[in-house]
Amino acid sequence: MTASQLTDVEEYAAAVLDVVRRIPSGRAMTYGLIAEIVGERLGRGGPRQVGSVMAGSGDRYAHLVPDGPEEEEDGDRVPWWRVVNAAGSPPQHHLTDALDALRAEGCPLSKDGRRVNLRRAVWFPEDDAPAGEGAS
Repeated sequence: MTASQLTDVEEYAAAVLDVVRRIPSGRAMTYGLIAEIVGERLGRGGPRQVGSVMAGSGDRYAHLVPDGPEEEEDGDRVPWWRVVNAAGSPPQHHLTDALDALRAEGCPLSKDGRRVNLRRAVWFPEDDAPAGEGAS
């Protein structure tokens, strides 16, 4: 399926999943930050839409995630556990799995170990741009 064949919803979902797949191990992003980045490109969406995409990333939008060498070692092609709310909390219904995965990657967590320490762990896509590129 080419980009021109995607519905608006699929185009948005593909953009969200592209950002999420680029979050490095040991780092995290919030739903709101992802929404801002995708919104700059597509002019639509918000944190709730990002959450909806993440909820469907394993089935409804699986066809939008390319196979390839970027696949995680455990077979997860979308590192969903690296996406947290504005307080740094992973999804409640996957809290234990997400915190275990974040801990295993060495992601900085709060003192109680229940949230991501966003001041230390937040990642921005321009963080991986070569010197002289990215946001100024």
